[in-house]
Amino acid sequence: EVRLVESGGGLVQAGGSLKLSCAVSGVTFDDYSIGWFRQAPGKEREGVSCIRNSDAITYYANSVKDRFTISSDVAKNTVYLQINNLKPEDTAVYYCAASGSSFFRPVRGLQPNEYDSWGQGTQVTVSS
Repeated sequence: EVRLVESGGGLVQAGGSLKLSCAVSGVTFDDYSIGWFRQAPGKEREGVSCIRNSDAITYYANSVKDRFTISSDVAKNTVYLQINNLKPEDTAVYYCAASGSSFFRPVRGLQPNEYDSWGQGTQVTVSS
C-alpha cells in the first residue's frame, strides 16, 4: 500500500525558494508516477507537475514551468518539487499523489483523477 508524506513547506518571502519533498513508501518506487498539486482556500485542486519514475519523464503546468522543477531520487524513494521565485499566488497546500498505472501518461498527469493515493499536504505561504 503506497504511503506519501509531504514536507518542506513553510512561510517565505516573495522571491524566495522552497524545495518540497514527497516521501514514498510501501511500493516499488519505479512502478509509480508522482504528481504535485496545490489547493488554495476556496479554489479547486490544481495540478502543477508530475514525473513518471520508470523513465523520469516530466510534465508541467504552463503557469509554473518557468519556476518549478520536479525531480526524483530513486535511492531515497523521494520526489521533489523545487519552487523558485515564489509569488503570493503560490500560497496553497501542496499535495503529492501517486499512480501505479502501467498506462500513466505524463501529459495527463495534472488531472487529479489519474491518481490513486494522496499525501496529507504541506502548507506553503508566501508573504508579499
